[in-house]
Amino acid sequence: MSELEGKVALVTGGARGQGRSHALALAAAGAAVVVCDIAAQIPSVPYPMATREDLDETVAMIEKAGGRATASVTDVRDGAAVSDLTERVVRQHGRLDILIANAGITSFYQVADIPDAVWSDTLAVNLTGAFHCIRAALPHMAGQRYGRIVAISSGAGRSGMPNLGHYGASKWGLIGLIKTVAAETARQGITANVVCPTTVNTPMVVNDRTFALFAPDIEHPTADDVRPRMAATNPMGEPWIEPEDVTRAVMYLVTDPGRTSGAVLEVSLGMSAART
Repeated sequence: MSELEGKVALVTGGARGQGRSHALALAAAGAAVVVCDIAAQIPSVPYPMATREDLDETVAMIEKAGGRATASVTDVRDGAAVSDLTERVVRQHGRLDILIANAGITSFYQVADIPDAVWSDTLAVNLTGAFHCIRAALPHMAGQRYGRIVAISSGAGRSGMPNLGHYGASKWGLIGLIKTVAAETARQGITANVVCPTTVNTPMVVNDRTFALFAPDIEHPTADDVRPRMAATNPMGEPWIEPEDVTRAVMYLVTDPGRTSGAVLEVSLGMSAART
């Protein structure tokens, strides 16, 4: 029997990137997976966001590999929509065992220049969106005396980073939220943990706007131009990690027998060595 056979997982931001990687791994381990994504553009986001086609492709990839998956277009900023999605998942599958709060957006501004819309949208997706999902999932998990919650934070949730004040605020807040959930649910069969990746090779950060930030002296810089500069930011000398690197951390936490909760697991290319 597969490790997660009989379990039901909800993955937010599952249309591509990290969310897709997590969904594929959960399904491969036997879980029935519901992937949700806004599948639309938020105007304050400076890079192309995922589409409905991306979301459908995630489901198709899982099914092609022999797994079970369904898709939902859901905006995690909408608490009522998230609650409705969670109720539908439980009606369809009878339970909800795993929540991967992965949906997130980013952009680059110095604090003095952050527009109100950018601040509001970033906090609404990255922090309030995760709260909506956790709040909706907890009663079901508590009722069945089992639940595994993993929120995807960031290295920016572990140390200050220039041009990421709004993003860092959302990711630091996410850690505080999850630690509180872990304390409140410690005797309910639920674990709540955080994964903090460094830069990940996904469209959210590997795009023209990021390249321009790291190579302002080059007109229209490419990935090859910025690769050595990004590699210089961490002890291991790699420009970024892959979504699958984050997924390994996620799978460790969701398959834990229930002894790890309130933890922050960093996948940082050695940057954790300089943090307390």
